[in-house]
Amino acid sequence: MNWTFRIASLSLQIPRQAVLSGALLLAVLLALAAFAAQLGSYPLGFTRSLQVLAGQGSAMEQLVLLDLRLPRILSALGAGAAFGLSGAIFQAMLRNPLASPDVIGFNAGASCGALAALILTGGLVLPGAIAGALLTAAAVTLLSWKGGLSPARLILTGIGAGLALSATADLLLSRLDIQSAVSMAHWLTGSLNARNWDDAAQVWAGLALLAPLALWLQFPLARLPLGEETAAGLGLNLPALRLTLTVTGTLLAALAVSTAGPLPFVAFAAGPLARALRPGGHPALPGAALAGALITLLADTVSRALPGIQLPAGVFTALAGAPLLIWMLLRHFRKGPF
Repeated sequence: MNWTFRIASLSLQIPRQAVLSGALLLAVLLALAAFAAQLGSYPLGFTRSLQVLAGQGSAMEQLVLLDLRLPRILSALGAGAAFGLSGAIFQAMLRNPLASPDVIGFNAGASCGALAALILTGGLVLPGAIAGALLTAAAVTLLSWKGGLSPARLILTGIGAGLALSATADLLLSRLDIQSAVSMAHWLTGSLNARNWDDAAQVWAGLALLAPLALWLQFPLARLPLGEETAAGLGLNLPALRLTLTVTGTLLAALAVSTAGPLPFVAFAAGPLARALRPGGHPALPGAALAGALITLLADTVSRALPGIQLPAGVFTALAGAPLLIWMLLRHFRKGPF
């Protein structure tokens, strides 16, 4: 069932199930964000949090909520949305649920580039992550090309590239002093600890530029499963479309990695979760963005809630995502040769 909106001679159809599932994800996300804002050793109730947001409250309450908790929550939401969009783009373009940037090595390339930039310049983490992700995407694509681009070949090549880049990142860590190495090792696991307003502003500014482009590409992206001849017959320039999708998805992954580190399995799980809530084979990019934000914020909230232990959020996304990856691999092996 669709809802139809008409304005003069224009008509727009919106799937009802997509709206309802999106509203459900958004409601859960807002409830979790409200809970995360109150979570911590310094007590802040829901009503008091609203008063602090309105400009009331003591200096300590404003410091805790506005300078410590809120930037971390917004950074988690932004990074998760970027991961979700990136994963859904690659999975839909390659028509394979395993083709997400964390599985095929793009996240590892971004983290390796960010680490190299930090060592060489003392900063420029985002440009380094972008350069690393784009170079990795180009290398994996070229190594996978053999009379065309096979998704299975690209996935296997990307997994190998990701392992090599992870080893390279470990080697780069040895060039840092002990304190910096410990901090970067924590970040390379995937962490939102000590995020500030600059981090939140960076990820949301990037989303403001890239998310509209990703949503605009959703229409041609949904036509790719029809086959190359049919898609070309509909007027799609397939080489240019695939290049635009690859660059957009890679930039989103680099943006997320520069903010939260290479959180494993967020990009991988967000797309399937969104498609499960909206069956029909559509890319479901808005739902994937909401699902990615929910997974990231949930993992970070759990990492903060555990008493007496501070584990990175990446530990919890890995614990949740690894069984999903194994299950999808088993499904692929049952269907036939990988």
